[in-house]
Amino acid sequence: MEYPFFGSRRMAVTLEVNRKRIQRLMRILGVEALYPKPNLSRPDSGHEIYPYLLRGVPIVRPNQVWSTDITYIPMHGSFLCLVAVMDWFSRFVLSWELSNTMEISFCLGAQQAAFRFGQPDIWNNDQGSQFTAADFLAPLKQRGISISMDGRGRALDNVFIERLWRSLKYELIYPGDFADGRQLFAALQRYFHFYNHQRPHQALGYKTPAELFPHRSISKRT
Repeated sequence: MEYPFFGSRRMAVTLEVNRKRIQRLMRILGVEALYPKPNLSRPDSGHEIYPYLLRGVPIVRPNQVWSTDITYIPMHGSFLCLVAVMDWFSRFVLSWELSNTMEISFCLGAQQAAFRFGQPDIWNNDQGSQFTAADFLAPLKQRGISISMDGRGRALDNVFIERLWRSLKYELIYPGDFADGRQLFAALQRYFHFYNHQRPHQALGYKTPAELFPHRSISKRT
């Protein structure tokens, strides 16, 4: 857990043991090195792709831009998928959902939950099949929200939510070493409340996201 980016080769060198032994023990323990996972941003053929609208655009107020993304959350011998919606100006996490599949339903759930806070001028996401699906885009079009999509291979187009994933994994997931989804869900509830209301952000002048985003309290559905 201290060096989650070490694979079997580096582990074998560091511990001065045979690599095959390390591979066997990693399989038994359900441990794997951090490395790029299968591409989550692959669009389905025929899905509508929109241009990236945010290059050089100053972000000056809440509800100007919201963005969403999916990441893998490792657990003992398995993983879950986490989607979140974030306000760019304040870094406030508007909603999140966990799923054990990559079907679109959990992304739609996060989208609808985010709308309890209002709506943005621009909604940004990558070109993953969940976000380019007609069912996901329809509510945005109905609300008159401009749709922006990251360029192919440009992870930094959605840099704020990428920073959220980095903070989440290094501050909660890797030290927590969660055994099951129920335990993980409860920990995420606590972490996102902490992230929004207690964690000072250097980029925000050490304010919390809640200090910069006009919001009301909501209860997370189970």
